[in-house]
Amino acid sequence: MKKIISILILLSFTIKAQDVKIGTQTWMSKNLDESKFRNGEAIPQAKTNLEWELAGRNKQPAWCYYENKEEKGTTYGKLYNWYAVNDPRGLAPNGYHIPTYEEWSSLTMYLGNTLYVGINAGMKSKTGWENDGNGTNESGFAGLPGGFRNEIGDFEDIGSYGEWWTSSENDTRRAWSRNMTFSDVWQAPSTGGIKRAGISVRCLRD
Repeated sequence: MKKIISILILLSFTIKAQDVKIGTQTWMSKNLDESKFRNGEAIPQAKTNLEWELAGRNKQPAWCYYENKEEKGTTYGKLYNWYAVNDPRGLAPNGYHIPTYEEWSSLTMYLGNTLYVGINAGMKSKTGWENDGNGTNESGFAGLPGGFRNEIGDFEDIGSYGEWWTSSENDTRRAWSRNMTFSDVWQAPSTGGIKRAGISVRCLRD
C-alpha cells in the first residue's frame, strides 16, 4: 500500500512539475513530445523530406524531430504539421488542449503586451538562445528556439527561432501561430504558419 501511495505522489508531482500557472491559465512548461493521438493511435513519423512533403500535400498528420535526431526531442520536443494539431483523434493529452489564437492573446496580454513579450516579459528560457537572445524565464513559460521544418522538409533556425501552433485556422493554406525570435515575440502568422510546415506545440490545461 505504501509503495502504491508513493507512486501516486510521484506521478502527481511529475504532472504538476510539467505545468506553469500564468494568470488564469495553466500551461505546459515544455513542448509537446507525443507520438500517439489521445485515442492511442500512432501519429506517423516523417523522416525523409519526401515523406514530410507528401504528408503535407495529402493533408495527413505527421511529426518529426529536428534534423530527425531523437536527442533534439529531449530538449525541444517534436515538430508537428497542422494536420496533426487539427486531427479529431486529439493531439493534446487528456486534460489539455491546443490553445486557440485568442488564448495565446490572453497570455501575452497578461504579460503586458500583445506583440512584444519575449525577453521583457520573461517568456524565454534562460539558456539556449543565440545572438544574446536568452531571457529571464520569469513567467515560467521557458520558450526555447526549436526552429521549424518547412513544407518541403528542410530544417531551419534552431537556436534563434521558436514557433508554436494555435488551433485556429487562418485560411485553406495557413493556420495561426505564435513565434519568438532572439529579440521579440510576435502574434502574426509567418512561414511556419503554413499548415504543411512542422513547428512546436505547447498545450494548455482544460
